[in-house]
Amino acid sequence: MMKLVLVDDHPMVLKGLRLFLQMQEDMEIVGEASNGQEAITLVRTVQPDVVLMDLMMPVMDGIEATRQIHESLPEVKIIVLTSFADQDHVIPAIRAGAVGYQLKEIEADELAETIRAAYRGMTQLHPKAAGLLVNQFVTGETNGNGVSVESLTPREQDVLKEITTGKSNKEIAAELVIAEKTVKTHVSSILAKLALSDRTQAAVYAMKKGWFT
Repeated sequence: MMKLVLVDDHPMVLKGLRLFLQMQEDMEIVGEASNGQEAITLVRTVQPDVVLMDLMMPVMDGIEATRQIHESLPEVKIIVLTSFADQDHVIPAIRAGAVGYQLKEIEADELAETIRAAYRGMTQLHPKAAGLLVNQFVTGETNGNGVSVESLTPREQDVLKEITTGKSNKEIAAELVIAEKTVKTHVSSILAKLALSDRTQAAVYAMKKGWFT
């Protein structure tokens, strides 16, 4: 069972999410919060697998809450679920540690799959959010330092190629017939060499450079 925490300041939104997600046989809602500060306290207490995080909330917004949760509990997967898909929200949320970014207009079944993907260590972004991330690399507003793919070892290149397909560390380990711990080591090395902070940025950077096309 995936343990979920729902964070939103609108009771009707929480009610709708609760009603749908309670119908999923592989999901259990272990807590709800109405602002970012409540979310931090709750997540640290119940330590869920996945958090659905609204952005615009009183007391503390979702971006700051995401940042603090990610820093203290990086294993908790945070999916932003919001009505905003502009640069001022998407980029800060991803940089804060969100592994997914979806709009509240999302279909219910697609939301369930986004949660399952996050639980498996995969990233799913709304097309508008993905487009903004790509644009950040095109305009040179993120890191990467202009390195070439040859700066990575052959095995690191293999791992990065699998990351661009959305595979989790476990799935990459199975695909390349190596230990999951070894995959984690390669991912850390890749991020260090590219001067990037997470695997989502690495995937977008590699795709923008056309390394594996």
